[in-house]
Amino acid sequence: MNKNRSASKIKLNSFDELFGSQDISPAEGKVQEISLDELYSFKNHPFRVSDDEKMNETVESIKNYGVLSPGIARPRAEGGYEIISGHRRKLACEILGLKTMPVIVRDYDDDEAIVIMVDSNIQREDILPSEKARAYAMKYEAIKHQGKAGEGNSLETVGKTSGENSKTVQRYIRLSRLNDDLLYMIDVKRVGFSQGVELSYLSAQEQLWVQQVLESGNYKISVKQAAKIKEYSRKGELSSDAVKHILGEEKKPDKKIAIERDRISGYFSEEYSDEEIQNIICELLENWHISRIKEAQHEF
Repeated sequence: MNKNRSASKIKLNSFDELFGSQDISPAEGKVQEISLDELYSFKNHPFRVSDDEKMNETVESIKNYGVLSPGIARPRAEGGYEIISGHRRKLACEILGLKTMPVIVRDYDDDEAIVIMVDSNIQREDILPSEKARAYAMKYEAIKHQGKAGEGNSLETVGKTSGENSKTVQRYIRLSRLNDDLLYMIDVKRVGFSQGVELSYLSAQEQLWVQQVLESGNYKISVKQAAKIKEYSRKGELSSDAVKHILGEEKKPDKKIAIERDRISGYFSEEYSDEEIQNIICELLENWHISRIKEAQHEF
């Protein structure tokens, strides 16, 4: 099982770290001072734009130095401009009481705009699973429309900017098929990432049953239970009562050896469930055990 991430290879410059942006340089387009009233959010923008601690840092920087990295926008048929990159900068300018913001205006089509919008935000450290799921789904569809996957497949192209492999990207795209409430449960770690992937195969009504049962009591859902729910769905046997029965099944007590998560957290990214981590550790121990047997035999 190979789930190595290459995100550690990505190096952001200071502007990118501050604004979460990989903007086009001013040399590639004329920078204009656009009224904030004429700047509109990108349609179905998947990323949060909130007045949080990171926003405070952005506000302080703009207050002291101005907007160092222009936003990117495109003309709207209805008038004004649609922001492709620069939503957080716009909010910071509004907080400071500014009237305009430097923006590069270019006439991108929908697919080009989506790719730039996602790539401008995807490397931020505080992205929620739901945000990444929706962003990857949007970029995947845009790349398919463009027919520009290049080397490898479209999934690999989607994950290239963020350093994630095609399997991880595919699992996030699966999450985008969940309803908003189940996605929120994943964001707040009420439901695990892998469990969410299994539940993404359910219909809208079936997802609602799972959501309602989870909300109705102190239920937790394991990867095994999620897979069982998925199998019931595949056979056409899933109902609200069946979901409650599966989630209410008593688990046999296991003898466990506890390992503090802090000791192994550096080896596993957040999308790994406890069950997946356990399986990987057991596999490594099995290989270690076999190697020790071979060494003992070699000594004789």
